[in-house]
Amino acid sequence: MMALALQWQLQLPLPLPLQARPPARAAARRRQRGLLAPARRVPPLRARCCAGEAAAADAGKAQAAARRAYPYDEIEPRWQRHWEEHRTFRTPDIGEGLDTSKPKCYILDMFPYPSGAGLHVGHPLGYTATDILSRFKRMKGFNVLHPMGWDAFGLPAEQYAIETGTHPKITTERNIERFRTQLKSLGFSYDWDREISTTEPAYYKWTQWIFLQLLKRGLAYQAEVPVNWCPALGTVLANEEVVDGVSERGGYPVIRKPMRQWMLRITSYADRLLEDLNDLDWPESIKEMQRNWIGRSKGAELVFSAVDKEGHDLGATLLVYTTRPDTIFGATYLVVAPEHVLLSSLASEQQRAHVEEYRELAARKSELERTDLQKEKTGVFSGSYAKNPATGEIIPIWVADYVLGSYGTGAIMAVPAHDSRDHEFAVKYELPIIKVVSPPNGSCDPAEAYADDGIMINSSSTSSGLDINGMLSQDAAKKVIAWVESNGFGKKKVNYKLRDWLFARQRYWGEPFPVSYLDDTNEMVPLSEDELPLTLPELDDFTPTGTGEPPLTKATNWVRTTEPLSGKPARRETSTMPQWAGSCWYYLRFMDPKNSNILVDKAKERYWGPVDIYVGGAEHSVLHLLYARFWHKVLYDMGVVSTKEPFKCLINQGLILGEVEYTAYRDSEGRWVSADSDSSLIDLYQEKVPADKVTKVGDHYVLRDDPNVRLNARAYKMSKSRGNVINPDDVVSEYGADSLRLYEMFMGPLRDSKTWSTGGIEGVHRFLGRTWRLIVGPPLPGGSYNDGTTTTEDEPTLDQLRVLHKCIAKVTEEINETRFNTAISAMMEFVNAAYKWETQPKSVTESFVLLLSPFAPHLAEELWFRLGHPQSLAYEQFPEAKSEYLEESKFVLPVQINGKTRGAIVVDKSCSEDDAFQIAASDEKLSKYLAGKGIRKRIYVPGRILNVILDQQKTKA
Repeated sequence: MMALALQWQLQLPLPLPLQARPPARAAARRRQRGLLAPARRVPPLRARCCAGEAAAADAGKAQAAARRAYPYDEIEPRWQRHWEEHRTFRTPDIGEGLDTSKPKCYILDMFPYPSGAGLHVGHPLGYTATDILSRFKRMKGFNVLHPMGWDAFGLPAEQYAIETGTHPKITTERNIERFRTQLKSLGFSYDWDREISTTEPAYYKWTQWIFLQLLKRGLAYQAEVPVNWCPALGTVLANEEVVDGVSERGGYPVIRKPMRQWMLRITSYADRLLEDLNDLDWPESIKEMQRNWIGRSKGAELVFSAVDKEGHDLGATLLVYTTRPDTIFGATYLVVAPEHVLLSSLASEQQRAHVEEYRELAARKSELERTDLQKEKTGVFSGSYAKNPATGEIIPIWVADYVLGSYGTGAIMAVPAHDSRDHEFAVKYELPIIKVVSPPNGSCDPAEAYADDGIMINSSSTSSGLDINGMLSQDAAKKVIAWVESNGFGKKKVNYKLRDWLFARQRYWGEPFPVSYLDDTNEMVPLSEDELPLTLPELDDFTPTGTGEPPLTKATNWVRTTEPLSGKPARRETSTMPQWAGSCWYYLRFMDPKNSNILVDKAKERYWGPVDIYVGGAEHSVLHLLYARFWHKVLYDMGVVSTKEPFKCLINQGLILGEVEYTAYRDSEGRWVSADSDSSLIDLYQEKVPADKVTKVGDHYVLRDDPNVRLNARAYKMSKSRGNVINPDDVVSEYGADSLRLYEMFMGPLRDSKTWSTGGIEGVHRFLGRTWRLIVGPPLPGGSYNDGTTTTEDEPTLDQLRVLHKCIAKVTEEINETRFNTAISAMMEFVNAAYKWETQPKSVTESFVLLLSPFAPHLAEELWFRLGHPQSLAYEQFPEAKSEYLEESKFVLPVQINGKTRGAIVVDKSCSEDDAFQIAASDEKLSKYLAGKGIRKRIYVPGRILNVILDQQKTKA
């Protein structure tokens, strides 16, 4: 009954009963192979036909059906419906049938932002990898959690709303529906019952709850910080909206302007974020990027007194952080950042106008521009001086934008002899350069800064009593720190590049802050937890206010409120949280997505946490992961989660680049110019050349009709502007989802960048077609196929078992190591070997179909059903390789004649000395050395070597 029910649901006839299948005779099988449809080239991706070409489109579809390698267009929708209707990949909750005695595996994709453009073929790369791992782990007996959701708040939806007048909620829902449909069309085994979106109030209720916990613990606070302000647009811009100091939209000048903002004190967790990296199974390059971003350094905080030119005290002190206190005698000037709080008081009347002009120029630059090592250093003298506490000398105070107010103290002591940036600045402005560190070998370029450790010179002062001459740099640094601490000139200090997280956006489409401000005192009052969620109000006008105030100020009825405890009038916070907020903890919500009482159930979190495998792009390897780790550690301290880290293993997939583009060059008269010519290519006309007009000669590409003209060949990142985006919908329509999945895994190692090739996908499509025909048989005259399979009940031969188990072992190992391309190669080798067999034993075929299923699940499900199994194979046991079939019965034995290797023979492992000698004597190559010769003795080491010592004096008749 179950089989009949499944037959009806799949609208598939059951396979023929075994006894009703035609007998598999060797001759019949050979004739059958002769009837196999030849692998034909599938046409390249075609553009969608317009309405006026409907008839031609129908004809094209008929032709494509006739050319297809197997009927994927029938198989794939059928099995996708089956999975959805039966909720095949639903992971039950604890208490709802989940067997917690089984091991778990939580496999997670970095959830996507659902843009209006939909997926391109680069997106499924990581999704296919996690799907293979999820299907593999299920078949290995694991409870698998493999969810999907949407990081749907953020700037792009709001920009689209401003441009079109469409509410971002509408466009977001539409984009989510498109993404969901595309992902389902690729057969990914997500548990769609756990789907979440960061824009749903039921979700961001808990984002707001986490913010309140941060607020209670002093980890959320408000401060005046510089933001990107565009006067022409009248709005604050995110960093990604500013390019080279101007707005991405309109190209208007952008300045840095202080504004009161919400901040999160991530620096309080800097040491733990750094130390716990050591325990993570992450790429070392990613861990190093996080270490550099945190930027922990040991040094000293020194005090310099501000004075005038004559040395009179100005009543101000400058704190300077340095990692090289040993070089204090070489500090010939100080530099403060343009945004330093003391700069206004330090600027002399003569220099004030110059200082203010420079501050304004610096405000137009991003921090990335200011810290670019390649850019020319600029600065201006403040008009004030400082006293070097070690030397007692008066040194000038300069303002320069290569010093940031957000790092350290916003001021540095400049040691131009031993810092390249300070050296470049000192040379440009003719400031003193005093060498205080000598290299151990005594030699260095006098025109360059020497930044390494060495032996201290020119480093003593009788007036200060500090003498470090002759000391090693590290010892000198310790002595300087002890001296400044004992004399009140500073202290030992650990510093970080990491800065507190700017956690506010002057935007509409984001999570509202659950706080309000009393009208009479401006006191900030948090909402009580039982008032959450504070939902985002409906707005028709999302355009910037022009004053820097957020768009939410336009929702006057929402902004005006009453503080519940005091009953006083108040106003709500009108900034919103950044897009990062919802993505910091979404992995926890997947564990318990429907819980309205707590963020995540403790028992569920203890079972599922942490995420075992986390896959995503390397572009998120610093900020997203750092922010998520920070929030997780706060929740760990609160007892909400049981693990110190959220993501156990991290895998970064590479990019898929567009197809290779070939560029040729012509001169002003239209003549071809080779790309390797001596001519300047800048002055030439560029021309794209179609791939069919190109051929490869050696390592270079040339014109097919003129091999003397070399071309430039390059693959670019997919983008709409280049017109090289490949839509996965088109690929699925042309080749099937399994072909797309298989090709993206076959292109190369998961972590490497790869170049898309339509010819490549045709190759894996043919492989799937060969697999289909191997098991189902050749197409019937009308193009359809038999209902059953061509497998037999024959016992597999020893050779067949060896081929199968070698494939099982290789595929298992390569999946575990995420080397999916070589796993596919192993399956291709199996199919090649199986085509040479006289029969296809059912037991061998079934095992191979299970091996194939994580990679090509639709085809595998169809074949499994045709093999007589009424249930989905999703939870079938993955085949195990048996060691007795992995051992080779034969091996290559080297043969020496008089101690010199002359060849080799293939023998059984149990081969005796006499047998080995007889095989060698019969070998065509070796026999010429032995024929007619007397044998003095034979030296035989089983499994190692056969050495025949000839009697040089005797000749055997």
